[in-house]
Amino acid sequence: QVQLVESGGGLVQAGGSLRLSCEASGRTFGSYAMGWFRQAPGKEREFVAAANWNGGHTLYADSVKGRFTISRINGKNAVYLQLTSLKPEDTATYYCASRTTYSGSYLINEYNYWGQGTQVTVSS
Repeated sequence: QVQLVESGGGLVQAGGSLRLSCEASGRTFGSYAMGWFRQAPGKEREFVAAANWNGGHTLYADSVKGRFTISRINGKNAVYLQLTSLKPEDTATYYCASRTTYSGSYLINEYNYWGQGTQVTVSS
């Protein structure tokens, strides 16, 4: 069983930055791929970014490519999402998720464990 806890969300002006953190329990964190997803009100949850087991291979949604960066520190059981050049359309609840395999994926149904989410609000 893996438990995920996100933090770091908040209110920021357009053009600003935030760093989201996700801390995981469990000794197998270093074997799992990790992903970030987001869900805006009235919309489906969507893929944002993913990293393989050691962070050496990453995936990004086109909408965030060049603005967001996913990273992980296995020794701290943590994965991060650096958000820069934020836009109002980035407003959403952001969730981290783990996938019990080495490689990341953009497919939501391939993730096994989810955090409770952290709210990011970008004002114009």
